[in-house]
Amino acid sequence: MTVSTKLLAHQDAMTPSERQLLKALMDDYPIAGLSSITELASKAGVSTTTVARLLQKTGFEGFPQFQATLRTELKEMISDPIAKHDIWRNDFPDEHILNRYSRQALENQKSSLEEINPDDFDKLCKLLSDPTRTIYIAGGRITATIAHYLYLHLQMIRPQVRLLSSGGSWPHDLLDVSTNDVLVAFDVRRYENNTLQMAQMCHERGVEIVLLTDLWRSPIHRIASHIFTGNIVVPSAWDSCLPLLMLVECTIAAVQELMWDTVKDRTDALETAFDQTKLFRKFS
Repeated sequence: MTVSTKLLAHQDAMTPSERQLLKALMDDYPIAGLSSITELASKAGVSTTTVARLLQKTGFEGFPQFQATLRTELKEMISDPIAKHDIWRNDFPDEHILNRYSRQALENQKSSLEEINPDDFDKLCKLLSDPTRTIYIAGGRITATIAHYLYLHLQMIRPQVRLLSSGGSWPHDLLDVSTNDVLVAFDVRRYENNTLQMAQMCHERGVEIVLLTDLWRSPIHRIASHIFTGNIVVPSAWDSCLPLLMLVECTIAAVQELMWDTVKDRTDALETAFDQTKLFRKFS
């Protein structure tokens, strides 16, 4: 469990001053927690006693342990493929890669889905099925694949869906962004500047931000209205996107049901186009 997850799990039991401290920590996570206890308290506008009390409530023995855990977490957030490879070589049992990888990947999916609040998921699907909104979708160097997957399905389900380019032309794509729109952003460690800039520009124009990220949370979480996290760590030099893909597929299925009346007409029109272009092979 990450430090942020630990802290947020105790949010309901916090005093107003502790919630104020939590906000300061989350607004600049994890950097805010790496300053001195005095600087952190001052930044949050609380006492050092409040800092100590909050850490004790959330299971930390003291500020030094809290910071040591944050430093370890930060190292994981920015680790490159070689560093990840070196870690799993020592931490995972010596067995066939099919068993080693698939077991961890399946566990990641299970634990990630269990962490999703059904009410939060329903709000996401209702947002994406609102026909008055234009949906923009953005991903990074690797997550652009999942972004494209979501885009293709939402485009079949509803109008006004746009995929933001991961190249240099993406500012063009934002020319028509307006207050009523939604941005779905995929961003996992090591967190890409382009994706962050897209989200910031959309946020400045009043766009509602949906973030799909990892357990450490992309910096975009500070401006996102809806945040969904997945456990992406597997015995590999590269992270697994399976939990995010599973969430995307659940979302597609739910939005499809919510908009089925219009989905059927769009699907009929699309099938007609497929027949005209002879895209698919016919067996009759």
